[in-house]
Amino acid sequence: MFGFTRAQAVGFFVMLGLLIVAPFVAYPIFVMQVMCFALFAMGANLLMGYTGLLSLGQAAYFGMGGYIAGYSVQTLHLTPEVGILLGGLVGGAIGVVFGWLSIRRQTIYFAMVTLALAQLVEFFAVQDTSFTGGENGIQNIHRGRLFGALPLGHDLQMYWLVLAVFMIGFIFVHRVIHSPFGQVVKAIRENENRAISLGYKVEHYKWIIFILAAVLAGVAGAMKALVMGIATLSDVSNSTSGIVVLMVLVGGIGTVYGPLIGAAIIIAMQYYLAGFSDWVTVIQGVIFIACVLMFRRGVIGELGAKLKLSL
Repeated sequence: MFGFTRAQAVGFFVMLGLLIVAPFVAYPIFVMQVMCFALFAMGANLLMGYTGLLSLGQAAYFGMGGYIAGYSVQTLHLTPEVGILLGGLVGGAIGVVFGWLSIRRQTIYFAMVTLALAQLVEFFAVQDTSFTGGENGIQNIHRGRLFGALPLGHDLQMYWLVLAVFMIGFIFVHRVIHSPFGQVVKAIRENENRAISLGYKVEHYKWIIFILAAVLAGVAGAMKALVMGIATLSDVSNSTSGIVVLMVLVGGIGTVYGPLIGAAIIIAMQYYLAGFSDWVTVIQGVIFIACVLMFRRGVIGELGAKLKLSL
């Protein structure tokens, strides 16, 4: 079901069990932030790990998803599930345009085009203060009531919504990867010219994956804005695009569970290394170098290789 192997199914239920227990033994905000960024990283992994496209502009969809959700809930007084849905739709809509402009490029040229397009979104966020709040962002975003009835003010109440959306996203991504469509995408990554010779419209497949990644980023950004109660310029900045690439690489590029592990590691470093002030970036760089040297395929990639399992 959903393309799970036995090992992946075991991993799925272990992950689900840990996430159900997590808010009672860890800080719920921390775990929710991990799930939001893990969903974000899963979209980036679809591009990087399964299509072979390095995007340096994923923050554009993540940040705009947060702004849309914050504005919808705070100013338009819409319910949180509508804000999350709109965040995903707007992220996808931007992805349609940006994907059409970038998928015709290859390798580093593709990466640079996505970076340039993301810069346009960041410029818009800085200039349009009536919508984004500029440098102040959209603050004090109220979580509201789910479906207009269920309050989300308490962290545990919000946690179950984030968990539900994350699990839906995880199953969706897993199914895409292991569907006939996903097999074609992998074939394009391995040998694009051969896929073209077999009659596949390669650009269409890339475009669809690009849009799916943008939708996931938009949903993740929307949830993160509701969880943290704020949408800021940092969400749409180049550093956020770099962080999500780092999460995919550390967790394991081209693996199902890699984005979650990568997000957990990076977010944990941000939380627990905050006391080192300006040295945080240096310490993160050292840890990243160590991970690259010790886990060339990422944490999950190396684990799967040693166990001879597809994770």
